[in-house]
Amino acid sequence: MRIAVIGQATFGADVLKGLLAKGREIVGVFCPPDRGAKPDPLKEASLAASLPVFQPGHLKDQEAYDQMVAIKPDLAVLAFVTDIAPAKFLEVPRLGAICYHPSILPKYRGSSAINWAVINGETKTGLTIFWVDKGIDTGDILLQKEVDIFANETTGEVYFNKLYPLGVEAVIEAVDLIVQGKAPRLPQNHSLGTYDPPCDDKVAAIDWDKPGHQVFNFIRGCDPQPGATTTFRGEKVKVYNARFVEEEHQAPPGEILEINPDLGIFVAVPGGAVRLTRFRTKDLGKVKAPDFIQARQPKTGERFG
Repeated sequence: MRIAVIGQATFGADVLKGLLAKGREIVGVFCPPDRGAKPDPLKEASLAASLPVFQPGHLKDQEAYDQMVAIKPDLAVLAFVTDIAPAKFLEVPRLGAICYHPSILPKYRGSSAINWAVINGETKTGLTIFWVDKGIDTGDILLQKEVDIFANETTGEVYFNKLYPLGVEAVIEAVDLIVQGKAPRLPQNHSLGTYDPPCDDKVAAIDWDKPGHQVFNFIRGCDPQPGATTTFRGEKVKVYNARFVEEEHQAPPGEILEINPDLGIFVAVPGGAVRLTRFRTKDLGKVKAPDFIQARQPKTGERFG
């Protein structure tokens, strides 16, 4: 089976390496144009394996379509694609295209699936390998795998510790099923489909007045990207590495209850407190609590937000 791989970054590279280790025939690799001195990891892995590499400006360009036609793939494998891949491009492979998505579809369609699952306090999420159609994450399901989200896990931890390695394995398993002629096409229940906006700086501001556990989930859901945002003395501050603390107090939300260089800064939220141990500001960069405390000299009774 002739396979085209479309993707980027280390996830795309690990998928490619996994397919090659299984002896799959890769006839071409599509990755973004170079954006610096260091090439994309997928490009590096492709060149190391002496594979044809294509870097069109956009996948919707005629150049990309012509390149796909020229390599005559049977299947396209999408492994971390952030560009828009048009139907015309993905209809070239004889069997179509499959894609990895980090949620149990049809829930959490869109580009920030893990963030919103954590923000919403979900205790489980997972991944889906689906057949690409003209919609956004709406194609028939090939396989799914579920993972737990533990109480203190951040979006980064859920992805890198669970959904990344499991996702690489799942893509390779999905290709195996296709090669064997055993790959299902299970229609999604579109009435259960959910979409959320990209989790970026536009939606990353902390509302300290929300219930404490919701504030805590929001901070860990924005960790490491885009970073939950608040202000301190009028300065924009991003916060990370939060823990929820059961604590009785009468302080207004956002007020600093305790400052401990070894433990962090404890901030009042309805029903408890959040302990913050990492901060980012424009001039300090991302620093641990002792560095932030030394640089800003916060006082108990001052407020974030």
